[in-house]
Amino acid sequence: MVEVRYFAAVADAVGKDTETLDLPPGATIADLRSRLTETYGPGLDKMLAVCAYLMGDELTRDSTATLTPRVDVMPPFAGG
Repeated sequence: MVEVRYFAAVADAVGKDTETLDLPPGATIADLRSRLTETYGPGLDKMLAVCAYLMGDELTRDSTATLTPRVDVMPPFAGG
């Protein structure tokens, strides 16, 4: 089980801030993206492709990274 927390535009796109997904041990960010795209539609994948994924203390965009029990999906934020 993986707790997925969504932020900003991604949370708006999926209509929630968090959910728990049943993904197999060893699942990767690519697997997570596939599951989310299957669930929420192909338009979401374009957004997920530019997101960063926070797992523990590691922020990554590497689609081969193995998921941790909690993953934060963070779209690019505008800043100044």
